Amino acid sequence: MRVLLLGASGATGRLVVRQLLKREINTRVVIRINAELPAETEDNPLLDIVRGSINEFTNLELGNLLEDCDAVISCLGHNTTFKGMFGNPRYLVFDAVQGISEAAKKGGNKKVKLILMSTTAYTNRSRGEINSTGEKLILSLLNLILPPHRDNVSAANYLINEIGQDDEKIEWVAVRPDTLVDAENESAYDLYESSIRSPVFNAGTTSRINVSHFMAELLTNEQLWEKWRYKTPVIYNQQQVD
Repeated sequence: MRVLLLGASGATGRLVVRQLLKREINTRVVIRINAELPAETEDNPLLDIVRGSINEFTNLELGNLLEDCDAVISCLGHNTTFKGMFGNPRYLVFDAVQGISEAAKKGGNKKVKLILMSTTAYTNRSRGEINSTGEKLILSLLNLILPPHRDNVSAANYLINEIGQDDEKIEWVAVRPDTLVDAENESAYDLYESSIRSPVFNAGTTSRINVSHFMAELLTNEQLWEKWRYKTPVIYNQQQVD
């Protein structure tokens, strides 16, 4: 198996790299020219590093990135700086997911598994999820004033509405963590088809290392993949239910 990982130098992406390499999975990562990975990671012979900004890759270059890859994981996100939040590219995640998906469709006969790191702030209306009046107000405001939120929503909607469940080349899962926190070690976590807490008024927590573990497990446990394929599972650290 070979996995293409986007956003590998980010806080969660770095942990996904470790999870994949720990499972001895060939991993191709795309990181910015000036980004760095831990030395023990960069020196791993299973790791193939491609430097550049994913939003600047041509269609041909995206196709080359996907060569020999069985799966793609996107841990892309916007930097929490003013420029990162409000500057270009406004649709970093959406454009990357769309570009990679189109490249996969033009590729060979191999079906690609695509995992997107999403958020509990995304409401999967295709599954009948609804928000309270207060949640609708806050999320609508975020969608209006916060480009990264619009980007995340657009990317998940693309998987659900454009790729759907009948594509011959792509299968997908969109993983929705709640408030992300750092932790040294993996811990028990719970998975649900929809949020069981309000992401606005009663958010739980999800450690990044647990997100990375779940993503790696999706690719190495076929029964787990079959369970969550074409779904948007919500992941919480255990003991978060009030």
